[in-house]
Amino acid sequence: MGLTGLAIFKLLPKTNCGECGVPTCMAFAMNLASGKATLSDCPHVSDAAKEALESATAPPIKLVKAGSGDNVLEMGDEQVLFRHDKTFYHPTGIFIEVADTDDVAGKVAEIDALKFERVGQTYVVDGVAIKGSAADSFKKAVEAAAAKTNKVLLLMCEDPAAMEAAAAVVADRKPILYAANADNYEKMVEIAKKINAPLVVKGKNLEDLAGLVEKVAGLGYKELILDSGERETSKVLADLTQIRRQAIKKRFRPFGYPAIAFTTEEDPYLEALQAQVYVSKFASVVVMKNTDLASLLTLFSWRSNIYTDPQKPIAVQPGVYAIGAVTPDSPVYITTNFSLTYYTVATEVEATRLPSYLIAFDTDGLSVMTAWAGGKFIGETIGPWLKDSDINQKVNHKKLIIPGGVAAIKGKIEELSGWEVIVGPREASGIGSFAKLRLGA
Repeated sequence: MGLTGLAIFKLLPKTNCGECGVPTCMAFAMNLASGKATLSDCPHVSDAAKEALESATAPPIKLVKAGSGDNVLEMGDEQVLFRHDKTFYHPTGIFIEVADTDDVAGKVAEIDALKFERVGQTYVVDGVAIKGSAADSFKKAVEAAAAKTNKVLLLMCEDPAAMEAAAAVVADRKPILYAANADNYEKMVEIAKKINAPLVVKGKNLEDLAGLVEKVAGLGYKELILDSGERETSKVLADLTQIRRQAIKKRFRPFGYPAIAFTTEEDPYLEALQAQVYVSKFASVVVMKNTDLASLLTLFSWRSNIYTDPQKPIAVQPGVYAIGAVTPDSPVYITTNFSLTYYTVATEVEATRLPSYLIAFDTDGLSVMTAWAGGKFIGETIGPWLKDSDINQKVNHKKLIIPGGVAAIKGKIEELSGWEVIVGPREASGIGSFAKLRLGA
């Protein structure tokens, strides 16, 4: 457990200087204990106190960064076991493995081009893992990969000499180095220190991993990622869970780092299922082999849902959106600004091939029926907004199409806005047939 505010206060200088942003050292101690402040905010803390406090107040899982420029992957810094307790902060990095015996340039170019659009979100692969088989081919493969992508690189080779040569090629890219084991950890730490790169520590099991992490940390290096060494799905799941549980619940420092997992299934769909298990249960990095589009999109969608803040609905910016080459005669639809609802409706409207306006009404990110029940998508709010909206200058008619599920708000909207309200289909899937029958699409 972390220190209490009183225990932290005893280690502070007690000057009450206010330079930390609060008037007293006690107030600062309470903020530090609750995570609202950092030790660096206090300019007068002694070195001895700093060492004690940094260890006690450090986050349960260290934040580790890889990559450079616009392609930085943040891992760790998670604070809870279950998303609903707070939220998960740093989505799992998805890497695709490429062997140094493959057509590295071609495969990396293929990976770099992977891009998916779904409900307003863009998904891309986070990095490329280069697996080495020999020193010369490994270095050449890393050079070829670096020339084809700016994504984060993961260098996979347990031969320190080969790793040192390859890592030097991309030293400024801050790659992830894989892996330090019981036989090579001293040399691998030296290599990682030189380029300040995250180092994966690989054990034979959890007990072996904990001991090895302590040895690596004893050498003064803590930019680490954990690999228990297991590859069978259920065992990896158990290890990932124990690593997170021990770090969060017990503050067991050897496990206070992000974790990595590797898929082993050859079938793309089974591999996606395996990766989904690791994404769901605490892996900060998952290394895959396949680039099957359907499997990857499914995995990215799942990851997006896992790493959505449950306390904040996903919402689009409220406003009037044009779909297609709109004209003053274009029909006007309205829905809420809940992201999934908006993009589902927008997709169906676009499929009608009839240029239209779509209003995303501000409901604080709630869906249609939820917002209606909560008094956020009702005639009393929509009517006055519609009357003053700039949609009046965009079209030469006053006809608004509302979701069929809230037909009851039709009268009040008409009364308060002066617009004619047309009750549309209950479900977005009915927009196509509705547009054909009512709008001549």
